[in-house]
Amino acid sequence: MVRLACFALALALAALPSPAKDLQIYFIDVEGGQATLIVSPSGQSMLVDAGWPGFVDRDVDRIVAALKVAGVKQIDYMLTTHYHLDHVGGVPPLAQKFPIVTYIDHGPNNETDGQAKKLSAAYDALLQKGKHLVVKPGDRIPLKGVEIDVVAADGAVITKPQAGAGAANAACTTVERKQDDPSENARSVAFVLRYGKFSLADFADITWNIELSLACPDSKLSAADVYLVTHHGMDISNSPAILQALHPRVAISNNGVRKGGTPAAFKVIRNSPGLEDLWQLHYSTAAGAEGNSAEALIANPDANCQGRWIKLTARSSGEFTVLNGRNGFTKTYKPRAN
Repeated sequence: MVRLACFALALALAALPSPAKDLQIYFIDVEGGQATLIVSPSGQSMLVDAGWPGFVDRDVDRIVAALKVAGVKQIDYMLTTHYHLDHVGGVPPLAQKFPIVTYIDHGPNNETDGQAKKLSAAYDALLQKGKHLVVKPGDRIPLKGVEIDVVAADGAVITKPQAGAGAANAACTTVERKQDDPSENARSVAFVLRYGKFSLADFADITWNIELSLACPDSKLSAADVYLVTHHGMDISNSPAILQALHPRVAISNNGVRKGGTPAAFKVIRNSPGLEDLWQLHYSTAAGAEGNSAEALIANPDANCQGRWIKLTARSSGEFTVLNGRNGFTKTYKPRAN
């Protein structure tokens, strides 16, 4: 209770007032999983994954605290990108504490081991209580006020390039395919969000070969202002080809202290053309002093995590501001030059 109270106080102190009609995105710390809260200018909300179960409802309580700070009364869309413990595990306990209207996923779980069956059973039980939407590449998630286009799901990718895409990707000539990944990671729901001239790419945990299917030999993806670092910054994802295709201005990594944040992946991201900053939810032990960003850009620099988040506020002009929930440090990025 003390930890939650401190976290809620930190949220309140760090939150900046957002003008009406801005897009708000909270990257909530769930210790190397994903929980990304999107609040559309329309007021509708979508939560992307819900972190881990257990830990005395650590992740669920952090999510609920962020929902309250954001003024969200219900989760209009709960997107489960794939059926791994650090993404779907927190959904059932969250549903006990906060109303969820519509569940979105890629369809049935591809994995069949004991833990997978247990996760599926708990999640499937929720589908009986709410609306359910299965998405495939090319679909648009109906969150009002923004455009959210699914570019990959259940191991498949879009067949037609996005607007402004379709050019040959030079990075593909030096990037080789790896062994195919049969796991749920490769079946993650990946999407690109657009609000006016602002865009964000969230590809969950898709792995190397799915990335290449999107980026090579001609990129199917148009540029994104912000890149939520895929697979927590692991080097079985984050190929140079996908970064070349997106050439983001800002990357935000939801790595944990000892999960993700690998030196090889961070190096690829930092070498991405046009990248200005890499923000991190955690200091990465693996990346070390040289591989991590400056402390001002890290929400949780200590191993004894305090659960701080990173908040992004975007305007339709393409301008956006990123805020560190730990220290209140903010940086505003002007619209991308045409």
